[in-house]
Amino acid sequence: MSDEPEEEQTTKQPTLLRNYISFAGMAICAAALTSFLMLVLIEFSGTAADNPYSALITYIFVPSILGFGIFLILLGVFLEWRRRRRDPEAHVAAFPVLDLNDPRRRRNLLIFMVLAFSFLFLTAFGSYRAFEYTESVSFCGQACHSVMKPEFVAYGASPHARVACVECHVGSGAGGYAQSKINGMRQLYGVISGHYSRPIETPVKNIPAAAETCQKCHWSEKYNGEVLKVFDHYEYDEQNSLNRTRMLIKVGGGSPEAGPVGGIHWHMNVANEVTYVAADEKRSVIPWVRMKNATGQVVEYRAKDANFTDQQLASAEKRKMDCIDCHNRPAHQYLTPNQAVDQSLSAGRIDISLPFIKAKAVEILSKPYSTTDEAVSAIAGGLNDYYKTTYPDVYSAKAGSVGGAVAEIQRIYQTYFFPEMKTDWQVHLNNIGHYNAQGCFRCHDGQHFSSDGKVIRNECSICHTTIDQSWGGKTYTADNGMFRHPVELGDRNTFQCAACHKGDRTFVHPLNLGDISQFKCSECHKGQSFKMPLGGI
Repeated sequence: MSDEPEEEQTTKQPTLLRNYISFAGMAICAAALTSFLMLVLIEFSGTAADNPYSALITYIFVPSILGFGIFLILLGVFLEWRRRRRDPEAHVAAFPVLDLNDPRRRRNLLIFMVLAFSFLFLTAFGSYRAFEYTESVSFCGQACHSVMKPEFVAYGASPHARVACVECHVGSGAGGYAQSKINGMRQLYGVISGHYSRPIETPVKNIPAAAETCQKCHWSEKYNGEVLKVFDHYEYDEQNSLNRTRMLIKVGGGSPEAGPVGGIHWHMNVANEVTYVAADEKRSVIPWVRMKNATGQVVEYRAKDANFTDQQLASAEKRKMDCIDCHNRPAHQYLTPNQAVDQSLSAGRIDISLPFIKAKAVEILSKPYSTTDEAVSAIAGGLNDYYKTTYPDVYSAKAGSVGGAVAEIQRIYQTYFFPEMKTDWQVHLNNIGHYNAQGCFRCHDGQHFSSDGKVIRNECSICHTTIDQSWGGKTYTADNGMFRHPVELGDRNTFQCAACHKGDRTFVHPLNLGDISQFKCSECHKGQSFKMPLGGI
């Protein structure tokens, strides 16, 4: 007999992870980790544009699935521990025997590997498709339908309707990436909690600079010269008379290497740099402007009547002008009732032979409504009742035209007016031009002066040259390229278009004239002389 002690044989207790609940948790964790690594790889490889909403999938949804898998693993461990504690002799699930010499087991292993690979592949593919969806226009505009409906619908009718949202709203680089994630989380919270602005506040504070967005497609240094623009406005008379103005818009250019530096795109900060301070959130009141030219010369201008101290100027945010300071509604345009009806008349979508259709359409569109459904119903009822009672013969002979006008005016309202979100052209003014908003006249009002007496000019000829104008059945050739108002206003440099043109035929005189319906402009405006109307001011 050998003196050596017998070798003690011990049986190792099977791990608590050996249970079907923990196995399921492990499978879920494997799928979630595969998806997470896939999505992170996509983002950091730069193969897809950064998107504020992709964070919802990459850093919230997928980790939540991973957390659920870990929960199942721990739950299975706890239940297995409790089962073994109650019954130490309890059966423990055995691992399958991997005997590849057995055809049945070899076939089962092959099936398991194929299914496991397919599961992981489909998980990764599904995650990638979900990532792609967060970059889509439909997700940005329709996932939060009630909030983004105005922006989504107006975007679909804009010149940029084929440009994805993320191309303009998300910047490049690490800074843009981080900011997009923060914004996405904040927006998600706002939608879930219901704490969001009605209407959506503009201008958007954290939108990337134009150099990172607009100039991906638009060449700011290109010299465009003068571009022909035709403005068709229809009057409020029975014949819906056409008032047409043809102008050459001096787009110009901003780079001396691409052509003459001048025109509207002189502001493009290529050879010159313009900085300003806004006194309000909408950037519609600008009391201070600084211009630095290509030689480095700096001139500062202050609005004549601005109540703006040096201390306020020192602490104010100074914004470098870029594309969106003028093109502030490039993809989300809300047309005024006047503009929208003019466009429909020009396109033939409304029968111009219907008497007073321009006036009536603008009147109906300008009324306040609580909901879109209320507006759609009121448009149909109001227009049909008007022609039934006022022009019964026209209504009988042109019922189809009246019906078509109703459908088109309803379409206009549903495209540019959103009462549920308190959104329309009045809260999102367009700064291009100066017809219905101050626009160019925020600075070019002839009232911004430098310390040595220089002024930011407001002559019409700076930005456009009028070719000819037509109204009242006659065409008038422009005198030296100057615009001629149909009503003689005297010195036009003392007037601003938006002071009278409100886009919805609501005229507000700079002076309180009381009931203006009893006056005609020409009674007071006599060229350089002014005649007080009867009844006083």
